[in-house]
Amino acid sequence: MHRFALLLTFLFSGACFAADSPNVIYILADDLGYGDLSCYGQEKFQTPNIDRLSTEGLQFTNHYSGNTVCSPSRAVLMTGQHSGHCYLRGNRSGEVGASLDPDMTVLPEVFKAAGYATGAYGKWGLGQTHLLGNPNPLSHGFDEFYGWKSQGIAHTYYPTTVVYNGNELRLEEGTFVHDQIIDRALMFIRTQAESKTPFFCYIPTAVPHAAMHAPKELHEKWRKVFPEFDSKVGKYTAAGEPCPDVQNPIAGFAAMLENLDNEVGDILALIKDLGIDDNTLVMFTSDNGAHKEGGHDPTFWNSTGGLRGHKRDMHEGGIRTPMMARWPGVIKPGTKTDHLSGFQDILPTVCELVGQPVPPQNDGISFLPTLRGEKTEQQSHEYLYFEFCKGADQKIFSQAVRKGDWKAYREKGKPTQIFNLKNDPFEKQDLAKSQPQQVKEMEAIMDEAHTPLK
Repeated sequence: MHRFALLLTFLFSGACFAADSPNVIYILADDLGYGDLSCYGQEKFQTPNIDRLSTEGLQFTNHYSGNTVCSPSRAVLMTGQHSGHCYLRGNRSGEVGASLDPDMTVLPEVFKAAGYATGAYGKWGLGQTHLLGNPNPLSHGFDEFYGWKSQGIAHTYYPTTVVYNGNELRLEEGTFVHDQIIDRALMFIRTQAESKTPFFCYIPTAVPHAAMHAPKELHEKWRKVFPEFDSKVGKYTAAGEPCPDVQNPIAGFAAMLENLDNEVGDILALIKDLGIDDNTLVMFTSDNGAHKEGGHDPTFWNSTGGLRGHKRDMHEGGIRTPMMARWPGVIKPGTKTDHLSGFQDILPTVCELVGQPVPPQNDGISFLPTLRGEKTEQQSHEYLYFEFCKGADQKIFSQAVRKGDWKAYREKGKPTQIFNLKNDPFEKQDLAKSQPQQVKEMEAIMDEAHTPLK
């Protein structure tokens, strides 16, 4: 019914949209840590093109992913529900049960209702993309999808097939599919710009998750920089698909990030060449914190920027992510914000941006005033809540609450921990014993924010 109501709004408005309706490009990295970009403190390599989103736009310092692993984080992004309400709170084997509710209005459908063309390129993570019906991105508002067949297959960059609009296409052996995916995204951007159609381009790249695969020339370049790791071999599997071992995964990680950075540069160059730079909002973030898979060494790279924890836990290193937004003429260049925000805020931000009603399931708050520099107009979250479930029964494994400067963390079977992030950003000092009232308040929030999974 909600989707039908949005469609009626669209139809009765005569499918009208402002001539300057901003294009939106949303780039979602996979398991990129808070410290993995040079603009967030990475010192062992540089990411100059991604950094431009910060130097020419706005850098968030208190932005959080939807969850601490891939699929549920993407579900929060699409639905606008925090992880205590969202239908998906942990990764599912084979992505069974990961599909979006077909009766719920989700992010790309909001763009469609506003007259936008929509395309998705990369890792969907919410069901297998070659199946007809609900799991397919085309069932949820995307006009076009090109990418991996499943989340498990997205562990490799050398799959045997790729999916285009629900059809599984055979790839030549040894095809590095990531670059093909980005090329398709660039083609979509060009096509819509030339037809003067406003567009939403969603690029959920798999970089830098899983196998540390990168183009050969870049990998060889970084092996020369870090020859001391040449004896190390990174191994991973990808749902039965080819997943070559990586000699020197340290070099592989740097090569992956350089390749992605180059491609972000290609995107920025393209929108400038097409004359749509000033009317395009580009956002870049990550679906959760740094991982420890495929030979990746987050300690060597300081991938968390010193934050405690990694992917699969609710400490800051598992859920706080880099986030930048660039929109020339609207966002003041070189600015930073400590506005507390999360993936659930993308949906209401987009609704305000394109003039559409906010779907009723939404838990987020639009941060469009922050993008526009209108601090007095920006609403604030009372708190952000996080919940991570494991296993076939999807029982709660860990919970977290961020409220102001305070952070609570509770793992199954263990007492609640409390940290003051203003004084202790790396969560080194548990204040639970000296702050019993704060513990009580945060546990009450955990109980209030959690709804049982159906």
